[in-house]
Amino acid sequence: MKPNNVILQTVTQVAVFIIFTFSIYLFMSGHHQPGGGFIGGLSTAAAIVLLYLSFGIEKVRENIRIDFKKLAAVGVFIAVATGLAGVIFGQPFLTQTFGHVQLPIFGDTELASAMIFDTGVALAVIGTAVNIILSICEDR
Repeated sequence: MKPNNVILQTVTQVAVFIIFTFSIYLFMSGHHQPGGGFIGGLSTAAAIVLLYLSFGIEKVRENIRIDFKKLAAVGVFIAVATGLAGVIFGQPFLTQTFGHVQLPIFGDTELASAMIFDTGVALAVIGTAVNIILSICEDR
């Protein structure tokens, strides 16, 4: 008999939306307040794992076609490349730079290289955390 998980799956859809929204907030506030790539990536991975638990691994893999090993590798590459950018310009490793740009709707917006580094960290954390959980699940 197939289990009836309608309530679990409905609550999961709402919870995952809330968790993803909060993850974006944590990620975006990272270089001015506590948060950033690590905690944003970890909360995103938690939402993905919640999807796996509620809907099953095969169903989620049909809809989220991401190789999380490659995602982790791309994240590490982005983080290291951002750190090496300072070295290329004669600065120490992981030197950040920032500037301001005028955007039509948002007005004066700060652009920082730390955001690119945080993106790499977030991708590496998401890929690693989901890979660990999936490898534990597949060991049964």
